[in-house]
Amino acid sequence: MVALEELLQTSMRRRRLSPQALAEQTGIRTPRIKAFAQDGAGGPVRPTEQELAELARALALPLSDLLAAACVRTAELA
Repeated sequence: MVALEELLQTSMRRRRLSPQALAEQTGIRTPRIKAFAQDGAGGPVRPTEQELAELARALALPLSDLLAAACVRTAELA
């Protein structure tokens, strides 16, 4: 299973979206998106389910993929 940061980076690159462009589409602040893409769900800034849902919508990904990716990193840290 892929970690959240890898999934976000790949999806943003594929859709040619910068963190700022993704922030504009989702309403999530740019620094939070950068933190998610760099640190995933295991960093100091953790995404909420609502934020994951917004990211899934904007990146045209199944929400279940983002939720699973967020759990992968969190489980590795436990």
